[in-house]
Amino acid sequence: MKKIFISSDHAGFKLKESIKDYLKNKKVKFEDLGPKDDSSVDYPDYAHKVAKKVKLNKRYIGILVCGSGTGMNIAANKHKNVRAAQCFNLKSTKLSRLHNDANIITLGSRLISKKNALKFIGIFLNTKFDGGRHIKRVKKI
Repeated sequence: MKKIFISSDHAGFKLKESIKDYLKNKKVKFEDLGPKDDSSVDYPDYAHKVAKKVKLNKRYIGILVCGSGTGMNIAANKHKNVRAAQCFNLKSTKLSRLHNDANIITLGSRLISKKNALKFIGIFLNTKFDGGRHIKRVKKI
């Protein structure tokens, strides 16, 4: 089983809590790296926490939630061996795993519904990297 780390900023806190409930219901183990409430925080701090964990082991997966998904994505992708993908629909989510071997999903709580976010999480966690012709491309990152 993959180890999952999850975090958000204040704008993504409510959706993060819904994702945690979804993971618990699916009996998926995860570690919440904060924040513990919806008080204002700086998204890079939490993106870096998750990215530092994910870069340690290729079996680790991250979930990051902020208002747009963009800030978390930019900050997480500063780390070596991290391939964060901002997912906004079913196809972008599936392709991020199939073709890019993404190991962190970033979501925008102000841009997607809770229902869709949970669908995206399910797809992200259950889609495997295709490998093949995509390996050389991912290595170039």
